[in-house]
Amino acid sequence: MHSLSSVIAGATVRWHDFPGNGIPVVFIHGLGCASSYEYPRIVTEPALRERRTILIDLPGSGYSDKPHDFDFSTTQQAAVVMEVIDSLGLSQLDLYGHSMGGSIAIEVAERLGQRLHTLAVSEPNFQSGGGFYSRLVIAEPESEFVARSYERILANDKTPWRGCLQNVAPWAMWRGAKSLVEGVSPSWMARFLALGCERALIFGERSLPDDDAAAVVNAGIPLHIVPEAGHSMSWENPPALAAVLGQIFAQKGS
Repeated sequence: MHSLSSVIAGATVRWHDFPGNGIPVVFIHGLGCASSYEYPRIVTEPALRERRTILIDLPGSGYSDKPHDFDFSTTQQAAVVMEVIDSLGLSQLDLYGHSMGGSIAIEVAERLGQRLHTLAVSEPNFQSGGGFYSRLVIAEPESEFVARSYERILANDKTPWRGCLQNVAPWAMWRGAKSLVEGVSPSWMARFLALGCERALIFGERSLPDDDAAAVVNAGIPLHIVPEAGHSMSWENPPALAAVLGQIFAQKGS
């Protein structure tokens, strides 16, 4: 893996960099996940295997360090992603983020300006308030979640998510969930709609209908649907997600 000593996080950030052609695609994972776990299966599908792809494990997750004194907010995580992108000297890139990673990707997109060609987000947090799971995580104090609840959640989970959840720092998870519930101003939705780059929204068909998806479509931004999948589309239907991303990032200039 590749690594960088992040000034923002005060920790080492690590990522996979799969060689390929065209504009690089940077991947950002969601809460309780890790790009190193979730996306190798996606980027080795025929639709993406010829592209250079960069799979970042955010601080607190996967192979990256898990500092105790970092706030793990979407804004600070976006700053760390920018450190990685700048260290790689990327003058142009495409960007994908899922769930919380989609919200982070929207904040990264603002910072990138004309360097970003296409932004694709799948089921991101567009508004404050978080989702059901984020609200559940922060329903109790951080100390209680770290001491007891994280291990209980880990022990009870039988899905593929457990594979990456067990390598996430519980304090990082709690603070990330808190950031999603608190939101940002302007909202992630307002920021997404204001971006000047090419944009696309992805939903699993089982997650529809959805009011945010409808608002994005009404704004003239394309909605791509991953069949036979819900929120966890990267392991529910990886070939279909890869095909959708290949289609999005195959637009002119990519």
